[in-house]
Amino acid sequence: MAKLNVNPTRMELSKLKVRLKTATSGHKLLKDKQDELMRQFIGLVKENRKLRLKVEGKLQDSFRDFLLARGVMSDEMLEDAITFSQQELGVDIKTKNVMSVNVPKMTFNQTESEEIAYPYGYAQTSADLDDAIEGLSKVMRNLLELAEVEKACQLMADEVEKTRRRVNALEYMTIPQLKETIRFIQMKLDENERGSITRLMKVKDMMAKDKEA
Repeated sequence: MAKLNVNPTRMELSKLKVRLKTATSGHKLLKDKQDELMRQFIGLVKENRKLRLKVEGKLQDSFRDFLLARGVMSDEMLEDAITFSQQELGVDIKTKNVMSVNVPKMTFNQTESEEIAYPYGYAQTSADLDDAIEGLSKVMRNLLELAEVEKACQLMADEVEKTRRRVNALEYMTIPQLKETIRFIQMKLDENERGSITRLMKVKDMMAKDKEA
């Protein structure tokens, strides 16, 4: 592991030790965050799978009813029946913070009654069309919930990846570099200290010899 390019002084050694302590503490916090993010992400993935299966099942039922209605109604009658809706729907989007990730929280903003309003009369339409419209109307909230969970999964996955990169950078680059540099500076300082002691001993011997002479 390559060491940092710093001067081998005691002041630099002290600074590096502080940096190592901070990096080690930061690595532990990020590792804990990564573990919790993964736990919540896995929970969201399971919820997303369950919701998707539920929504797909309801949509298949509605599409089957729609195809049955199309079999007994002309294309013109079917198009006239579903062209204009009698309800308006809006979506309120807010955010909530989950482990520093702002995930969406979406709710329907329905201006009229929540009862199903069929956009046609009953005289020339099929009961299968009623079932299809009712099924699609009921599945809308599940679709919104699915969109919310899938977006949360995407955002959480991005945050997990960013946190993983930071953890790996600290674990495999920053902390080893700091440790290697601290070891190198400590060796240099010990070497300089031994050299100083050797020189002092030589000077002492020379002075002793001069005194004897």
